[in-house]
Amino acid sequence: MSEDHEQDKDLQSEIERQARRFEQARRDRAKILAQTVFLGTLGGLFVLPVVVGAYLGNWLDDHLPGYSIHWTINLILLGVVVGAINVYLFIKNHL
Repeated sequence: MSEDHEQDKDLQSEIERQARRFEQARRDRAKILAQTVFLGTLGGLFVLPVVVGAYLGNWLDDHLPGYSIHWTINLILLGVVVGAINVYLFIKNHL
């Protein structure tokens, strides 16, 4: 009888261990998803001003005589600065 009791205890401890692992995996999955969304947001905050600057600069260079790529380069650089400021402010406000 004690052997059955020992097997029941082993089975119960194994089930409890598996339940703890399952709960930890569920919490870790939520953390990974939140981190992925956070990094995606940071990427969007940085890349969007650069892309808008590139398109706007290219449009200005096409419509203004005498400018080959000056507006494009300047607005891309401005987009990098604005994107960096966006990322800095977002991190400052959310961490």
